[in-house]
Amino acid sequence: MMELKGKRVLVVGLGKSGLAAALFLRRRGAQVTVSDVRSAEALAKDIPALLDEGIMVETGGHGLLTFRRQDLIVVSPGVPLDTSELTQAKSFGIPIIGELELAARFIQGRILAITGSNGKTTTTALVGEILKEAGVPTLVGGNIGVPVVGLIEESTAETWSVLEVSSFQLESTVEFHPSIAVILNITPDHLDRHGTFESYAMAKERIFAAQDGNDSVVLNADNTRTELAASHTTAKVYWFSIEHPVAQGAWVEGGYVVYRHAQEGEVEMVMPLSGIPLKGEHNVENVLAAVCAARLAGVDAGAIRRAVEKFQAVEHRLEFVATVNGVEYYNDSKATNVDATAKAVAAFQTGIHLILGGKDKGSDYLVLADLLRNRVRAVYTIGSAAAKIESQLRGVISIHSCETLDRAVNAAAAAARPGEVVLLAPACSSFDQFENYEHRGRVFKQLVTERRGWNRWQSA
Repeated sequence: MMELKGKRVLVVGLGKSGLAAALFLRRRGAQVTVSDVRSAEALAKDIPALLDEGIMVETGGHGLLTFRRQDLIVVSPGVPLDTSELTQAKSFGIPIIGELELAARFIQGRILAITGSNGKTTTTALVGEILKEAGVPTLVGGNIGVPVVGLIEESTAETWSVLEVSSFQLESTVEFHPSIAVILNITPDHLDRHGTFESYAMAKERIFAAQDGNDSVVLNADNTRTELAASHTTAKVYWFSIEHPVAQGAWVEGGYVVYRHAQEGEVEMVMPLSGIPLKGEHNVENVLAAVCAARLAGVDAGAIRRAVEKFQAVEHRLEFVATVNGVEYYNDSKATNVDATAKAVAAFQTGIHLILGGKDKGSDYLVLADLLRNRVRAVYTIGSAAAKIESQLRGVISIHSCETLDRAVNAAAAAARPGEVVLLAPACSSFDQFENYEHRGRVFKQLVTERRGWNRWQSA
C-alpha cells in the first residue's frame, strides 16, 4: 500500500472516478486538490462535497503551479496523458497514475480484469453473476458502475473483484496485477485519443503487463490482433473461439459450449448454445470468454450454466425496448465504434433501419458497406459525424440526414414495416449531443416509449 497521509495529491479530471479518487485520498489523510478544465457552474453538483471534505478545487483550466506542487498526480480516464501540464509534471519527476492504479495498490483479494474494444460490460456483468451464483464473494466495478476505489472498503482477502477496464484506464497503470486477465477483442477504436491502432492495442495489452507465470490471460483466438498479444505475455494463455477447437479454453462444438483446462485434457460440456438468452454471435463470444474466466476462478460448469441461462442483456447493449406497430426497437447505444455496430447489425438478418452518428473517433465507416448492403434498408444519421458517414457511405445505402435522435426515430418509424427493426447502434461516441452513451440510450428508449403510447392512444 502507498503511504498517503500528509502527501500532496492532485486529482486531474472530476468525472465519476476522479470524484471517488479525491474523496478516497482525502479520507486516507492526503492533502488533495482537484483540477478540471470545466467551469465551476458545470461542476456545481460535485464541488460542495469536495469542499466539505477539505479538498481544494481548481476549475476553468489547469494551473502549471498547481501541477508542480504535488507529491503524486492521479489522472481520470478521460484526461489524455500528453497534456502540457502532465508532460511538464512528469519532467519534474512527479509520479502520475490513474484511478485504477491507485485502487490496485489498496484493494484486497484477487482481481479478474476484462478489457476489449467491444463486449466488456456484458462479459464483466456476466462473470460477476457467475461467481455470485457459485457463492464466491464478488465485487463488480471499474468502467462499469462503481469506480474501483469505491470497492476497496468492501474487499477482503477472499474477494474476487471483477473489473471492466478500458484503454484509458490501462495506459496509466504501473503495478496493476490481475490474477486473471481477459482481452475480448482488439479492433480500431479511440484513434482520436491513441493516435494509431498499434498504440491503442498496446494500451489494451497493459492488462497483463504485471502478470507472471502464476497468472492467466484469456484471449480471442478469432481476433488477429488479440491473437498476437499471446506473444507478449508471460502468463498462462487460455483461448476462446466460435470457429474452431483450442488447445486450452472454451469453444463451440456440436451445438454446445465446451471447455478444456489443459492441452490434451478432457473436454467438458458446459451448456447448450440454446441456453444462451442473449442475441447475436458476438454474445456467444462473450459467453465463451466468461466460461474461461469463471473456470479459471474455480467455478464449476453447473453454476456457469445456471447463471448464463438467467442472464439478461445489459442496458444499452442490444437491449430490446418495445414492439410498436409490428416494428421492433433495439437500443445499442453502447455501440460506440464501427466494430460494435457491425456486431449489432449482424445479429439481425434483414429489414434494419439503422441510426448512425454522434462524435467521430477517427473511424472508417466504409468497413460497414457490405453488411449494410445485405441487411439494412436505410441509415438515419445524427450528430457531428453525420457528414463524414454520409460521404463514406453515399451510394452504398439509402441515407437520411436527421441531425437529432428524435428526428431519426420519427423517420425510421415512418419507414419501417411490420417485422422490421429500428436499431440504435451509432458507431460513435455521444459527447456531441449527450452527456454519455447512457443518456443517449435513455433518450432513445423514452422516444420509443412515447411512440408506443401515442400509437395506443391513436388506436383507441
